[in-house]
Amino acid sequence: MRIVFSATGIPDESSRSRPPNNLEAMVPRTRDIANGLTIARRIADRRRAMPAAMSRIADVVAQYPAAPVEMTITELADRAGTSAATVTRFCRALGFDGYTQFRVGVATEIGRGDAEESWQADMGRELSASDEPGKILQTLLGLHVESLQSTAAGLDLDAVLRAADAITAARHVDIYGVGGSGVMAREFQSRLYRIGVNAHSWSDVHEGLTSAVLQDQASAAIGISSTGRTEETVQMLSQAHSAGAFTVAITHDSDSPLAALADISLATAEPTDYLRPDDLSIKHSQLLVLDLLYVLAAQQTFGEAATRLAASAMAVAPHRRAPRAHRPDPSVP
Repeated sequence: MRIVFSATGIPDESSRSRPPNNLEAMVPRTRDIANGLTIARRIADRRRAMPAAMSRIADVVAQYPAAPVEMTITELADRAGTSAATVTRFCRALGFDGYTQFRVGVATEIGRGDAEESWQADMGRELSASDEPGKILQTLLGLHVESLQSTAAGLDLDAVLRAADAITAARHVDIYGVGGSGVMAREFQSRLYRIGVNAHSWSDVHEGLTSAVLQDQASAAIGISSTGRTEETVQMLSQAHSAGAFTVAITHDSDSPLAALADISLATAEPTDYLRPDDLSIKHSQLLVLDLLYVLAAQQTFGEAATRLAASAMAVAPHRRAPRAHRPDPSVP
């Protein structure tokens, strides 16, 4: 199969066919891309033309060639301080259709393309492809409980209280997060809004920066990033900090750029090495911290919060179906 590359180094979509669905069929295809050049050579050839964010991905792969095999797209993005979308663009610039095909190509080149290694790269050492559903459930439960307990043990409650006070006192609260952390940001924004906090969540860096520049000393801003190194989140919180806002970071890395920007840094548990889809345990830890902030913020304005929660419940009540009426069993006297 012949692939034509544009001047930017990105394959011309019209020159290639739809990728095979079978991973085994994709492996030889990765060897044919770019006239058989290795992935390392393709990265080197395009390195000078890469934007800064893509260059950071190249740095990670150069320093740790197995990273794409052992990390999810979100993990690699966090490690490089960029977004999952940028990782996808990086893969396409090398001639791959996306991250999955890129991982297969890397695994093939480093001799780790067998099914068992691929499973461990995605699911971790605690879970196997032959495990029964009950064992998987208990394994996941144990890992998640461990993550929650670790987060709870490491939290500085005085810092959490100060963050909650800042949220309730602020005229405006911005919450920044990208990817999975963006989901957490939207969830937290929705909860705060129900108790009367003027909160807004931002995942798009352009919109987030536009809001951040309007912050002042009467505002608060929260950045959520597991690694604390996601470039977009760091940029948005940095802008809010420069504008005078009280800043809070939620991350597992207290030495990260995000934590360094914040007036208060709230720590979550570090991802486990045994569960590869770290988003699972990460999100539980983040949600625990956000739930605690939410309840403490509601306590600060208990009367108003209770009234607003009741009003919002009444507003949506007509849109909920009533439970079915109980029908007595005619056989029972």
